[in-house]
Amino acid sequence: MGLFDFLTYDIAIDLGTANTLIIHNDKVVVDAPSIVALDRTTNAILAIGHEAMQMHGKTHENIRTVRPLKDGVIADFVASEHMIREMIKSIPALKNNWFAPSLRMVICIPSGITEVEKRAVRDSAEHANAKEVYLIHEPMAAAIGIGVDVLEPKGNMIIDIGGGTTEIAVLALGGIVCDKSIKVAGDVFTNDIAYYMRTQHNLFVGDRTAELIKINVGAALETLASPPDDMSVQGRDLISGKPKQVDISYKEIARALDKSLTRIEDAVMEALSLTPPELSADIYNSGIYMAGGGSLLRGLDQRISTKTDLPVYVAEDPLRAVVRGTGIALKNLEKYRTLLMR
Repeated sequence: MGLFDFLTYDIAIDLGTANTLIIHNDKVVVDAPSIVALDRTTNAILAIGHEAMQMHGKTHENIRTVRPLKDGVIADFVASEHMIREMIKSIPALKNNWFAPSLRMVICIPSGITEVEKRAVRDSAEHANAKEVYLIHEPMAAAIGIGVDVLEPKGNMIIDIGGGTTEIAVLALGGIVCDKSIKVAGDVFTNDIAYYMRTQHNLFVGDRTAELIKINVGAALETLASPPDDMSVQGRDLISGKPKQVDISYKEIARALDKSLTRIEDAVMEALSLTPPELSADIYNSGIYMAGGGSLLRGLDQRISTKTDLPVYVAEDPLRAVVRGTGIALKNLEKYRTLLMR
């Protein structure tokens, strides 16, 4: 152990399109939306996370809200760097420090990421005072977080539906054997709902309202065993321009999301068709695991199960499965060193 090892803090980051989560000392210390509010004239940061989310869609011309990540990768380098730095500063253990400690980070990234995008993540972390940066693929982190032993010679299939991308991967022996990454996930579902409200009800709703509809009455099937109650939605009437309210049922949302969900089903089938036969036999016995916020969509596990004829299991806390797995990999660096990229 080095002389200054006690000054190094280990943190695991799930840098997501919709939410950023940070684990320190086995605890989730930051869980906030990946959004930044900026002053247009000075480019100063006004708010990040929950505070910026409340401003989203309600700003005047001097304030803009930016989501620095798009499709799981950094789209706005400066905003993402500020966001990472501010979120790290808000970790309770680092708040009282007189000086900036050096950080050892494990950050998870989509499996379909390019070298340039990897570099952007690494640079952002280094600018936020990281001395050592390791990267881990999201499906791998999700599998570790669910409790799957990814190092054994056994095939496991994982579907991670995040905000920007859906990652489908078959894992064995600590590596990804075949994977499929598509840019159809939570954000696309939200856009589908907003489009449906415009075309079917002549009601113009913002992203935040569409997101609430998805959470409250979102469904993947038109027949559910325990359906949610109808939801009253307020927005602007496209014809008269007046504010109005309509009631929405889960069946309508299932119809609105049908096309996007079919694309996810097709990607799952494609990944299964690329799987070597020995691993297919393992998946037949163990089923498919689902993680990420998108897997909370009512009836989605049944829909994928019907399509693949395989049992589908949703992680017990799907939103945090990826960051939990990242935290476990950080804690057992020696064990999982083969999965991590420097």
